[in-house]
Amino acid sequence: MVMGKEENLCWAFLVLLITTLLSDNSFQLIDAQPYKYNPVANLSTSWTNNDSVYVSGDSLPLNSLQPILVRSYFVCGFWCVNSRGACLFAILLSADTYVTEPQLVWSANRDSPVRENAILRFTQNGDLILENDDGSFVWSTNTGGKSVSGLNLTEEGNLVLYDKNNEKVWQSFDQPTDSLVPGQKLVLGNKLTASASASNWSRGLFSLAVRYAAGLVAYIESDPPQYYFEEYFNWTTTPSIQFVNGNLHWLSIPNASAGQLQFMKLESDGHLKVYEWKELYYNWMVVADLLASNIGVCGYPLACGKYGICSDGQCYCPEDANRYETRFFRQTNYRIPNQGCTPITAISCDHSQYHSLMELQNTAYFSYQRLSYNENPKLDNKTDLEGCKKACLNNCSCRVAQFIHSWNNFEGRGCLLISEVFSLVDTGRNNENISVFLKVQNPQKKSRRVTIILGSSLGAFFGVFLMAALCFFLYGREKEAKELYEIYLDQVPGMAVRFSYEDLTTMTNDFSTKLGEGGFGSVFEGMLRNGTQIAVKRLHGLGQVEKPFLSEVETIGGIHHVNLVRLIGFCAERTFRLLVYEYMSNGSLDKWIFDRHKRASLGWQSRRKIILDIAKGLAYLHEDCSHKIFHLDIKPQNILLDDNLNARISDFGLSKLIDKDQSQVITALRGTPGYMAPEWLTLNITEKVDVYSFGVVVLEILCGRKNLDRSQPEEDMHLLSLLKRKAEEGRLEDIIDEDNDEMRLHEAEVIKMMRVAMWCLQSDFPRRPSMSAVAKVLEGLLDVETNLDYNFTTPRRIADAAHKEDDALGVATQLLPSALSGPR
Repeated sequence: MVMGKEENLCWAFLVLLITTLLSDNSFQLIDAQPYKYNPVANLSTSWTNNDSVYVSGDSLPLNSLQPILVRSYFVCGFWCVNSRGACLFAILLSADTYVTEPQLVWSANRDSPVRENAILRFTQNGDLILENDDGSFVWSTNTGGKSVSGLNLTEEGNLVLYDKNNEKVWQSFDQPTDSLVPGQKLVLGNKLTASASASNWSRGLFSLAVRYAAGLVAYIESDPPQYYFEEYFNWTTTPSIQFVNGNLHWLSIPNASAGQLQFMKLESDGHLKVYEWKELYYNWMVVADLLASNIGVCGYPLACGKYGICSDGQCYCPEDANRYETRFFRQTNYRIPNQGCTPITAISCDHSQYHSLMELQNTAYFSYQRLSYNENPKLDNKTDLEGCKKACLNNCSCRVAQFIHSWNNFEGRGCLLISEVFSLVDTGRNNENISVFLKVQNPQKKSRRVTIILGSSLGAFFGVFLMAALCFFLYGREKEAKELYEIYLDQVPGMAVRFSYEDLTTMTNDFSTKLGEGGFGSVFEGMLRNGTQIAVKRLHGLGQVEKPFLSEVETIGGIHHVNLVRLIGFCAERTFRLLVYEYMSNGSLDKWIFDRHKRASLGWQSRRKIILDIAKGLAYLHEDCSHKIFHLDIKPQNILLDDNLNARISDFGLSKLIDKDQSQVITALRGTPGYMAPEWLTLNITEKVDVYSFGVVVLEILCGRKNLDRSQPEEDMHLLSLLKRKAEEGRLEDIIDEDNDEMRLHEAEVIKMMRVAMWCLQSDFPRRPSMSAVAKVLEGLLDVETNLDYNFTTPRRIADAAHKEDDALGVATQLLPSALSGPR
């Protein structure tokens, strides 16, 4: 048959389309390379995390997978987010060989992600070892010397180390993370632990476990753990629960289809859900929420956040039925009620005389029906109601007193003191079986004592009495001021943990390891009792550091963002003022960009990521907090880097909080010379001063030098003057960091980033972008302003006025960049 010209064109187009699809990494067939991806592996084999393919699926645009073993619908290998920025050795379940919407069902290193070039070693003596790119140990099966002969990924998705008799030596089914696949058992001693969030793989708050006495339990981590689900069984064999298509031992999954692809997952909110692949929708769909029918929407510990009361899925804060004029709680976030409630006055152990108990009518604690009456170690069944209330008032750590008058219609009573409060439940009716009391801190009524001393008729004693009265008055005022200060610290929203000076002395080994020193104090390395590393800043000079100390506590004590350093706690004891932060292992940015050897290892992608992190952190401060926050001291020394070189903004000692509807504020001069915007001359500032400082920092990152470098020739000493000259000459490539070859390889991208910096450095602040706009530019969602002014240090309107005045006087005076931006 002879085809016409049009038919030939159609066939050619079809062949080209198929060829394009098969060559696209996002649709790469794993089975297209059967010899590369075997289901088994032999001893003395290793794999390096540097050959990933990008998976398909709209919800996973930046995720990549390096398969190691493949069997049926399961893939075992390196699973990475943000293009290998954080990787797991993991097992994934996929609907087809195109790796469509793969689902993470097991991982070895959820709390310690590895980086690109990490290595998985299957050693000669039978141990499977995961090492990071620097050779540091991350994880192991600990099977060395146990006669292991091979590694196998089974049809069920079980990773198995077996011996020469094909007996299992180790298997991933015995070490579940947050999911079960069909055929997998949850046995006594093992548990599922949910992730911290949908985007954070590390261990979260919720767990599901098998207990010999209690059966299957779901609980939230606290001291002790608090159950929110409990199902009893009469075990005849070793206790275990098995997940199979259609049911979890006894929990039926009504919408499930036997034989379909499924997995069960404990979600970060405590829900236990079953997912099934639906070919019709080409997606994973929830077919069952296994615990919901048993405990209801309000039965989850954080259904309404801490202290929140849940009523048919709606959330509100506790109120005192006996004192309507007094409010003890407010919503943490008025726009998101299920984030819980915050005490208006924080519980203070130093002022226990102001503690009282607030009874909640028609309310129960979320887990009261699931408490094991005979086995709960915290339950006191020998006290009465009044004794229960008194015990809570006498125990500073107690936050809730719950008294059970009878237990499920059986005789018996009990008092439970709870130290960590989660959600409560509105029962909708008078519940005579249980009484719930919340501990609250009553506001202190200050009465100022005025002492009047009547003068004696004897003049010799008059002065003595007057002096004594004055001393007494000053002492009273000082004491009252200290008490008010303590109350203020207790009432700051989102207050961090308060440490004693003795505790911090112990945690820092008597402040023996100094990490650095700044204008207000020194920073020391320490460790919490749970092993978490911390950085402790000890401020010097009580008078001058009090304002920055309070500013720091007030500003970041109640905000949380991935690109802001988290304030863990503080100490305000006598003359001591200390701040406790999470530890940033890679120190401050200045040590990387101003050190020639470190700078050489900081490639373009790392620098670009650091710049984007800073932009996102500032955008959050300016636009997403309940108040606008001007940082006012953005510089490399205040940008800290974690293990993965993620950047976080720190040091809020000079920051300024203003209302959302305020656009500018008049404030005293503050900041660091070299990073201060020109409008500081007027002291009338906006958030755009941070944008200007950000522009200077970006320039320093790209050029690998300080904004004032006295080792340079005089004409190149000031970086902003050098930038102006090179921009006018069209030779911006001349100032790219010359000590890093990778920066030169990405010259076009670096120059584009310089133009972002120049946009931020516009001397007229209305012409500068917002930080959210900067973040969009860096993510490729927005273009840089093209009509840029290269006069970065003098606002045009100020310069024009100066020129007019100079013309009238017949003189011409140049305002040097150092006058406004150079360090002094």
